[in-house]
Amino acid sequence: MPASTADPIRVTVLADSDTRWKWGALTARRIAPEARLDARLLRGRATPTERQLAEVGIPADSMREVTAAQFLAGISRDTADVVVLSCVGGTVQAMLHGLARAWQGAPRRPVVVTGYVGVVYEKLADGLLLRAGADAVLANSAHDAQRFREVYGGVGADAGTVVETALPFLEGKPYEPSGERPFTVVFAVQPSVPDSRKDRTYLLRRAVDHARFHPEREVLVKLRSKPGEHTTHIEEQPYQKLVSKLDPPKNLKLVYGHMGEVLDRTDLLVTVSSTAALESMHRGIPTAVLTDLGIREALGNHHFLGSGAYASWDQIDSGEVPRVHPEWARAQGIASGGDPFRTVRERVTELAAAPGLPPLAPYYTTVTAPGYLPGVLARHGLDPKGEPLPGAATEPAESSALRRTVRDIARNSARAAYRQGVQRVAPVIRRWGQL
Repeated sequence: MPASTADPIRVTVLADSDTRWKWGALTARRIAPEARLDARLLRGRATPTERQLAEVGIPADSMREVTAAQFLAGISRDTADVVVLSCVGGTVQAMLHGLARAWQGAPRRPVVVTGYVGVVYEKLADGLLLRAGADAVLANSAHDAQRFREVYGGVGADAGTVVETALPFLEGKPYEPSGERPFTVVFAVQPSVPDSRKDRTYLLRRAVDHARFHPEREVLVKLRSKPGEHTTHIEEQPYQKLVSKLDPPKNLKLVYGHMGEVLDRTDLLVTVSSTAALESMHRGIPTAVLTDLGIREALGNHHFLGSGAYASWDQIDSGEVPRVHPEWARAQGIASGGDPFRTVRERVTELAAAPGLPPLAPYYTTVTAPGYLPGVLARHGLDPKGEPLPGAATEPAESSALRRTVRDIARNSARAAYRQGVQRVAPVIRRWGQL
């Protein structure tokens, strides 16, 4: 894969959030376990903080925060063998065009890999076509691989780029009940599901009530981020602020930390639709996917149809413990055994050893999507040809402390504007529409 057998393999991961860094870095390790790992964190609203990176706990040989233009300028000079684009779909599309431009005329180029961080429960065609053009588009299960190929085949894109793998963080020791600690229920929350204050307060109140009903149990509310931090999705109603009004009992605690370490002491995981459910199921931990707010596409819990994991807080309060159906689990790439990354390793090795790869060819072009693609590229500082807009690549590199301060101010202002729009402006507009 590298230029000579004596050179270490180099993998560069571009990530735009803590969760996507986790997926990208672990995917890189599964593809090339001994590779040099270079992290490039895309500057934006969800750029991970030092605390979030420490919580993920995946070291890199180098790590820098970059803009899209800076990444493209640097990648043309770097000697990466593989580039993993672990970003939202629009960013992947912009980087595919930018990389195609940056590598134009080069005798060799790296292999480009992309995929999804977790469950794909919405915007299937939209997200997939934005990723079309990478050398390998990873599907986290046989179920996803079939859906992905159908989408690509349906528009004439290359379905052969879809490679079945599994979520790279499905690991950890199998579940064994422990008599040395209290029975532990973990409520794994999500930043954006549900999104309303009413629904989030309801779920949190039910967790508090469960702790009161079962004083012999320990109830942990597993949080994704601290107030002011962002992850893959914006969290407008942090659970930390909501819990203070509910007077929780002492056996309910808010916890942060690595999900795998929390699962080590979990006897029952409860969630709406978090990817943590798949981690839990993989380890054989009893897992409940909540139905209190319905089974709806907007919540993402429809993904678990046929799993046997559905339960309400009432059922959990009464002592019910769901068990996942093995057939469903296997179709989702959970506890399936074997090495789910063998195929992608072979594919990447074969491509990297080829005398020369063809230029990257994203599905969207200014011919096929002239009213859509330019806007996607412009949001990332690129023109319709994939070149950085004037001045984008030469943005001054201010001190990290100043950058964090400015970014925090901008985030807080954006959240205030968002709340103003949702709570005050939108209701007025709706009333006008009813006149």
